[in-house]
Amino acid sequence: MKSTSGPLFTARPITLGVSALIGSLMLSACGGGADSIPQPLIEARTKGVLQVDGATFRDLNGNGKLDPYEDWRVPVAQRVEDLVGRMTLEEKAGMMMIDTLNPDAGGVVSPTAIDYVKTQKMTRFIFRSTVTANPVNAAGGGGFGGAQVTPTEAAQFMNAMQEMAEGTRLGIPALFKSNARNHYDRAARAGVNEPAGSFSEWPKEPGLAATRDMDLIKDFSQTVGAEFKAIGLRGLYGYMADLSTEPRWFRIHETFSEDADLNAQIVTTLVKNLQGGPLSPSSNVAMTMKHFPGGGPQEGGGDPHYAFGKNQVYPAGRLGDHIKPFKAAIDAGVAAIMPYYGVPINLTYEGVTYDQIGMSFSKQIVTDLLRGKLGFTGYVNSDTGIINDRAWGIEDKTIPERMAIAITAGTDVMSGYHTNVTITDLVKAGKIAETRINESARRLLTEQFKLGLFEDPYVDASKAAGIVGNDTFRAKAALAQRKSIVLLQNQNNTLPLATPSATKPVKLYTMGMNAAVVGDKQYGYTVVTGDYDASKGQTRPAVPADTDYAVIRVEVTNVLPKDYVPKAGEFNLQFGGALPEELNSLSFTTMAAARSWKISPSLKDIQAVMNTVGAKKTVLNVYFRQPFVLDDASGLKQAGGILAGFGVSDAALMDVLTGKFKPQGKMPFALANNLDAVINNDPDAPGYAAKDTLFPFGFGLSY
Repeated sequence: MKSTSGPLFTARPITLGVSALIGSLMLSACGGGADSIPQPLIEARTKGVLQVDGATFRDLNGNGKLDPYEDWRVPVAQRVEDLVGRMTLEEKAGMMMIDTLNPDAGGVVSPTAIDYVKTQKMTRFIFRSTVTANPVNAAGGGGFGGAQVTPTEAAQFMNAMQEMAEGTRLGIPALFKSNARNHYDRAARAGVNEPAGSFSEWPKEPGLAATRDMDLIKDFSQTVGAEFKAIGLRGLYGYMADLSTEPRWFRIHETFSEDADLNAQIVTTLVKNLQGGPLSPSSNVAMTMKHFPGGGPQEGGGDPHYAFGKNQVYPAGRLGDHIKPFKAAIDAGVAAIMPYYGVPINLTYEGVTYDQIGMSFSKQIVTDLLRGKLGFTGYVNSDTGIINDRAWGIEDKTIPERMAIAITAGTDVMSGYHTNVTITDLVKAGKIAETRINESARRLLTEQFKLGLFEDPYVDASKAAGIVGNDTFRAKAALAQRKSIVLLQNQNNTLPLATPSATKPVKLYTMGMNAAVVGDKQYGYTVVTGDYDASKGQTRPAVPADTDYAVIRVEVTNVLPKDYVPKAGEFNLQFGGALPEELNSLSFTTMAAARSWKISPSLKDIQAVMNTVGAKKTVLNVYFRQPFVLDDASGLKQAGGILAGFGVSDAALMDVLTGKFKPQGKMPFALANNLDAVINNDPDAPGYAAKDTLFPFGFGLSY
């Protein structure tokens, strides 16, 4: 029968071949060495299918006979070996590259996709488009972040790409990966994380850790896997096993905690439930754990996306702590590992002094430590742009030289790269042995075989919208948000907020919150919002004299000054973070005075409201994207109630403020009571001395 959904790419018409979708049948295996293997689902759209001994197979190379790599009864290692032996050097080199490939508006395949698949021979791609029920797209497409698409359009795009892949000489299926996208994040950035869109919105990673609930994280894992697979996403760049030991590092919001043991427990739960343990056809998603050997200890808090943040330092000698979560992921069967861009500075660990070059270029890191000592057998996926933009430690090398160093080190796939000839020329020039290329091809193909993509890489696009963000998934995510909120301070039992009645109304003055949510009839409050738009000449509405409480939601972001001129290696700070000279500005007082930090509402407004209403009648919910310092001069510590949030909705917050849901979260990292403690802290060590600690790791109150 023919496929019911035609190809979306338009370079040339593709004649659809026989398509068969075969249910699960128990068959006697012939030639496979097993007593019985269930007939897997088979779907072919551009090639034929084969019937052999009562079983069905895809004829991926179109030669009319069953070859070992097409035979699902044959062990994966043998299928891989057979296929590698059939591949050209160009096809094997294509396996070793992955780059951003988003759909055009409507889910249409772009000309870039045709080049990547047919000319560059690539099979791996990064999907960054926001998936939403109501796409909004600017003319000319979505750029690096991609055009917005619906769940159905995303699934149709993935299917179209699989049709194109099936139509290649050997029919090797495509594998799409995405960064995390299942979190409540009002400032998501392409290249770091993606907006949730239609996907279920769980708290950010520190919020998941704050729940201390592994059953909840199991639910999260299974939900993410189901939603990803529904649109054809079978790979995840995640999660970050890095420890949040350097507060100035802006990617703290993507880490789980500062504690190696807690992180190890979480990543084990993720691998077992999101990936399903070691890869198999029942795995929803293949995970790529990052950023080995731990991206937390950044010198001065800089991030190695930028030249000023390329150094990783270990003054406390705690590299072993940072490795522990990765070892847990490896033991659980994680499919891939991503080293970070960073350069280890003056690092000696277990008798080895490490070269000062980026992790993906280091044979000591990738081959000796990761594979040798830790026993990792999967593949190594570089971070994006190491060849062209972030070759830290080997900046003076040419593009081909960088590629050769990375491959020799043991890195298998180069992210952010799509020029096949760079690799093939190295082999032809004798700089890289083809046997080394074969090694990477084997590791990479193993993932596609184990996921079952060689049998059926397609998804039912008509079901995508009903799976992604369904009511059950959203309810679980909403509960997780509530469980993640941490009550830090509750002076004089300010919380929960008093319950209003007909004879005694309760009046709130809010900032940074949706007045419609706060004023919902289920709560019964009289609400005046203090939000305003200064750019339109507006001023903050006055606080009514009879206000009972001020409730202020505080978020901190980074902005570029209007006169900012990027220096070499700063890349316009497109991935986030403060100006390098303002990385130390982590207290509210210093952030308020800085050029690249923005507190919303402004610290001045927060202080004015607290002075008017009274500090003890003020409740602050602070989104701790990083472990900000509630310094004495800011006055914020005087608030009656302080709650830590890690990506939660106003509805979740209101349920906790009103006592409808009692706070139960525990801090995933410590908060310092002074800025000097942050600046002087060892970047590889968690927490602070007792005298410098405001709230320790694990702290959390309740009602």
